[in-house]
Amino acid sequence: MRPKPTILLEHRDENYDATQIIDAEAVYVICYKGKPIGIRKTNILVNYPGPKYLKSSFTNSAHAFNRRDKLNHMFNTTDFSIMTMEPGKIVERDIQPKSTQKLYGL
Repeated sequence: MRPKPTILLEHRDENYDATQIIDAEAVYVICYKGKPIGIRKTNILVNYPGPKYLKSSFTNSAHAFNRRDKLNHMFNTTDFSIMTMEPGKIVERDIQPKSTQKLYGL
């Protein structure tokens, strides 16, 4: 049985939907030849509805390892690997999005 996550924050809306921020041991990132990647899936015959972007970072290591194994099998390689993100520099946007500017009067 999987252990219950530690809930750090919770927000409930008027529809009784709860958004929970849960503790994560680490973030596991899929890499190709040692570099982090994005994964895009698209139909080469039609451009509708457009590309779908698949997750390449996970807070659950099992999901990351499953995706890595599928990619290594699909591309007949062993070049896909998993790295963990280390706490480091916090990155901020250069320009605030318009919705935030209106919300905070910026």
